Amino acid sequence: MDTRSRDPQTPPKTTTSRPRRLLGSVIAILVLLALAALAWHLTHKQEPTAGARPGAPGAPGGRGMPVTTVGVGAAEQVALPVTLDAIGTVTPPATVTVRPQVSGVMQQVLFTEGQEVKAGQVLALIDPRQFEMALMQATGQRQKDEAQLENARLTLQRYQTLLAQDSIARQDVDTQAALVRQLEGTVVADRAAEGTAKLNLGYTKVMSPISGRVGLRNVDVGNIVSGSDANGIAVVTQIAPIDVVFAIPQDRVPELRQDARGGMHVTALDRTRNTVLAEGGFHALDNQVDVQTGTVKAKARFTNEQRTLFPNQFVNVRLLLRTIPEALTVPVNALRHGSNGDYVYVLNAQERTVAFRKVTTGLATVDRVQIVSGLEAGEKVITEGADRLKDGDKVALPADRPATPQGTGGQRRRQGGAAGQGAGKRGHGGDAAAANAGSNNADASGNTTASTAAAGNGSTSAPGGNSVTPAAADKGGTSAMPSRPRSAGASGQER
Repeated sequence: MDTRSRDPQTPPKTTTSRPRRLLGSVIAILVLLALAALAWHLTHKQEPTAGARPGAPGAPGGRGMPVTTVGVGAAEQVALPVTLDAIGTVTPPATVTVRPQVSGVMQQVLFTEGQEVKAGQVLALIDPRQFEMALMQATGQRQKDEAQLENARLTLQRYQTLLAQDSIARQDVDTQAALVRQLEGTVVADRAAEGTAKLNLGYTKVMSPISGRVGLRNVDVGNIVSGSDANGIAVVTQIAPIDVVFAIPQDRVPELRQDARGGMHVTALDRTRNTVLAEGGFHALDNQVDVQTGTVKAKARFTNEQRTLFPNQFVNVRLLLRTIPEALTVPVNALRHGSNGDYVYVLNAQERTVAFRKVTTGLATVDRVQIVSGLEAGEKVITEGADRLKDGDKVALPADRPATPQGTGGQRRRQGGAAGQGAGKRGHGGDAAAANAGSNNADASGNTTASTAAAGNGSTSAPGGNSVTPAAADKGGTSAMPSRPRSAGASGQER
């Protein structure tokens, strides 16, 4: 007997724990290997492409991935417009604040707010009575001085006659001649005063100096107005013709100045660049560059007959600099950019392959780009799906669809349908025969057994749950022959 003391809390060592751990480790390793094999099989599985021939890329036994369906565009020679886009502001050629030139009471307003007026049209009337009185006073003073001048001239003539007879002193004659000249000057001053009075009387009619559209009225009837009013009576803005001021980059100034002599077409577009507001021409270019923005101001003029341009409106300006005739262009989405420059993929329509082609580009528009070198007119380029291509790859076009022979497919469908119908008829006949035969089967106890012809099983079932096979027909009853199975997979099973 072992007399050594044993710790009662220490559990006894089991001899079966180590084999169990080894068995669990083996099972875990096998499961991991199975998962790895399944993953490799799924990632390296390649489905054959529909309609692909054996040995072709994408077909069973092929050497590549499935072919890529691509979009195709053509290299065409078109007239390429060279345009310059900018953002401009509609600026009226003239804007006038209409102010009265004399002070007085506003008597009448003869315009409607927002009305288009002509140059010289009367807009308002100032009370003219005080100016009429001033004109009458100036006229009376002139007439008075003219009468004195006439009398002085007659006196001078008499003095000159007496001087010829040596009956008067020459000093008196000279004094009278000086008085005539003095009165002549007075009459001239009176005529000027009379003219000033007439002008002031005419200024009581406030007229528009330019043709344009009048704005909102700033003064109501009954107010005293004067030429020192800051707001004036109203503001008239010229709207036809009208200008658009825009800025162009300083790098394009030489090109613009060279073509400005012959006149350039300018189009004004709305904010979305979808609607053309007006058509006009280039008008002027500023004489200095803005040092803060590096641009030069330019001006285009529009007739604005439809009144589509409004003062201080922001518009998009498209300036047509020139047109390049017969420029070779491709769709803009056909051009690819790489580390070595620009390139395209050219389609070989017969072999359905693509070729890498390096190109040199020129000007570009919204949807097309000019190709200076590297392509010829009429060649087909890839516009969609080029990201998945490389030189020499085979491609498929949207029109390339595998055609199924109509006669073969129709014949196979008809044969399959006829075979299905025949199998159905045979199945229904076998079930009926089995049902009729099963009605006559009886077991040893005198009970009738129901025979069923289930698909794939020609045995009959007894009430007790035991199956009665055709080979056991001598065991107390008459059994019917089972129906012939419809297919190899539906063969009868004996238990």
